[in-house]
Amino acid sequence: MSTQVLNSGSVVERLKRTRAVMSEHGIHALLVPSADPHLSEYLPAYWQGRQWLSGFYGSVGTLIVTPTFAGVWADSRYWEQAGKELSGSTIELVKLLPGQPGPLEWLAEQTPEGATVSVDGAVLALASARTLESRLKDRGATLRTDIDLLGLVWQDRPTLPVQPVYEHLPPQATVSRVDKLQQLRETLKQRKADAHFIATLDDIAWLFNLRGSDVSFNPVFVSFALIEEARATLFVDLHKVSAELRGTLAREGIELCDYTGINAALASLPATTRLLVDPVRVTCGLIGHLKPEVKLVEGLNPTTLSKSQKSLDDAVHIRQAMEQDGAALCEFFAWLETAFGRERITELTIDEQLTAARARRPGFVSLSFNTIAAFNANGAMPHYHATEQEHAVIEGDGLLLIDSGGQYLGGTTDITRMVPVGTPTDEQKRDCTRVLKGVIALSRARFPKGILSPLLDSIARAPIWAENVDYGHGTGHGVGYFLNVHEGPQVIAYQAAPAPHTAMQPGMITSIEPGTYRPGRWGVRIENLVLNREAGDSEFGVFLKFETLTLCPIDTRCLEPSLLTREEVEWLDGYHAQVLERLSPLLAGAALEWLQVRTAPVAIKR
Repeated sequence: MSTQVLNSGSVVERLKRTRAVMSEHGIHALLVPSADPHLSEYLPAYWQGRQWLSGFYGSVGTLIVTPTFAGVWADSRYWEQAGKELSGSTIELVKLLPGQPGPLEWLAEQTPEGATVSVDGAVLALASARTLESRLKDRGATLRTDIDLLGLVWQDRPTLPVQPVYEHLPPQATVSRVDKLQQLRETLKQRKADAHFIATLDDIAWLFNLRGSDVSFNPVFVSFALIEEARATLFVDLHKVSAELRGTLAREGIELCDYTGINAALASLPATTRLLVDPVRVTCGLIGHLKPEVKLVEGLNPTTLSKSQKSLDDAVHIRQAMEQDGAALCEFFAWLETAFGRERITELTIDEQLTAARARRPGFVSLSFNTIAAFNANGAMPHYHATEQEHAVIEGDGLLLIDSGGQYLGGTTDITRMVPVGTPTDEQKRDCTRVLKGVIALSRARFPKGILSPLLDSIARAPIWAENVDYGHGTGHGVGYFLNVHEGPQVIAYQAAPAPHTAMQPGMITSIEPGTYRPGRWGVRIENLVLNREAGDSEFGVFLKFETLTLCPIDTRCLEPSLLTREEVEWLDGYHAQVLERLSPLLAGAALEWLQVRTAPVAIKR
């Protein structure tokens, strides 16, 4: 999240200029999604149009502007943040709630007959464009996707990123790109497709065993790929690829073309082509360059499923990365405990010290997302990020929530831990214990191979729901292998559609992160990453279980142990024994002493 905060006056002026351009072009409503031509979660600055125009800096949100209305649709993770950032801007916060109209539904209901809705087709998913166009047509309205209105008013728009592309090499790259391309081509034959167009950056980075830093925290590079039977073409800024890497790729049959050449390449595909595309992961603007006769073979990108299923060799490196990350966290927490009361510590200090601890570890490349260090009331905002302008000093009593992660050559980490500051209240301890019960419940679960991942959500929520408590975000997201910290196709969230592509398969890595948020008071979240492993078969089929990958103590001072069952205590003690065994060889001195204390068996007074 950017630390820049627009004042409301600048947003009002930008809206005024935007509405003037809309009027000139006969546009009634402008839709500005949080998206780029690759439909990425985290966007290069060039495509941060929604942030620029609204002043809302959450990573997800949709802006709609009409002559008399402007609103940002955001889910519960961002309500408190959006309320602050939109204050005085004349832009309303529209809370996404079950059963309430989302932005596309709102446009379909509110657009007058004969009016035109505009969105830059270069950043609108093909599936979304079809849905919106159909609904507008039913109202006698029109969707226009051939103009980038923001480009006409965004005078100081940033340039495209220019960071170099580099190889992800063995031993961490366990499968060659030649073998990956061969596997993909076999899938194309099965799908009776002549070619496959890929726009998603993590799919491309995984397929070609290449990495970059065009997008903050995600080791990807801005590019497109077109895979055919006899050739594979990578569309990328050629200045970002060294002569040596170009030669390597050429020897493996991979052609390079300039990033801007993708439109012409799509337009030149023969009319008889059967092109495999994922309608949720390509934009209507790009597909619009195809000849009308080109047959679209639609479905999930094959690479999305392939890269989600980490191999046994991948898992070896991932476990090593988790050990290094856990050791860095132990060093950080050991420092934190000695620093309390001796020096001024803020949420920014937490970020600085934790990042430094990770940077000292072998294989570390970067953070995997902006560190969330949130004390007391700030913890009630799930995606809170401290800035120079607004941050808390860690003092007094309460709870400190730390959600952080790193990118290593051998894996991607994401962990949330709660830290007691002074003396937590009994209610805070109950919240922490209840959330941990949710983590344990799902971590211990066994389930049929192929179960649709959203259906697992209630296992983690049941101990929390039992106390009439809930949380607004999903329980788990997929995680990449030195790639995006949020990765599909699996997602553990009852709000998500249980579609066939969300089926749980061996090798998938997913977070387990239930929470509880009390606005203006505190927030609680505990998070581990888990790996799908086979748990044996029976007459009822093959079953899976979770291997907990994350290695870091769960601070029992935040808990009320008497609320834990015997089985839950056994799980926690067993987890801590494993953490102690795995991390001890990597630590010494104060960090090792801290680890030994924090992994002591739980004492219960009943």
